[in-house]
Amino acid sequence: MNFLKHTESDNLIFVGDIIDGWAIKRKFRWLQAHSDIIQKVLKKARKGTKVFLITGNHDEFLRPFAPLLMGDNLEIVNELSYTSLDGKQYLITHGDFFDSITMTHRWLAIAGDIGYDFVLFLNHILNNFRKKCGIKRYWSFSKYIKDNVKSSVSFINNFEEILATHAKHKKFDGVVCGHIHKPEAKMIEEIMYYNCGDWVENCSAVVEHNDGRFEIIRWENT
Repeated sequence: MNFLKHTESDNLIFVGDIIDGWAIKRKFRWLQAHSDIIQKVLKKARKGTKVFLITGNHDEFLRPFAPLLMGDNLEIVNELSYTSLDGKQYLITHGDFFDSITMTHRWLAIAGDIGYDFVLFLNHILNNFRKKCGIKRYWSFSKYIKDNVKSSVSFINNFEEILATHAKHKKFDGVVCGHIHKPEAKMIEEIMYYNCGDWVENCSAVVEHNDGRFEIIRWENT
């Protein structure tokens, strides 16, 4: 909410999993803060910001309706071809279509999502304990797993390479995605790969500057 309040842009692109349909199915819970964010996004659209909602696996219930134009400046799409200010072509997609587990073993993906929620719960407990011990710096158990467990590192590397290969095959200069919750910016086989991360742990986003340069930022003022 703070990010939306203090930033202005010509385009605002949400790279999937904005409405967590999986979580709603398990236990319906809709906080006022969620409605506040939607209202803020709609307000930006009314004022002229082009808003794109790219569907992800958690909000896949929207996919049968895409592409869907809602008003003049709000559009729901499954993926987006974007031309940067310096003329480069980027594929913007959530990325779950390139995740073999999500696409072929749905039950395992849902089980993994439940496990991820549990790890986030452990993050909360561990960091509360660290604060009581006088350690103020935030530490993420889930990030530690992603960065250090061999199978997790292998999965992320494969995901990045498959997506970059697809973008290269489609004649794009780069790709922007989400899905794996790991902010990243790197060159893979002549394709510039960006992952915007998430707003659960990292509070990260990919922004485009006026010269066409892309950058990953972490929003600390939350």
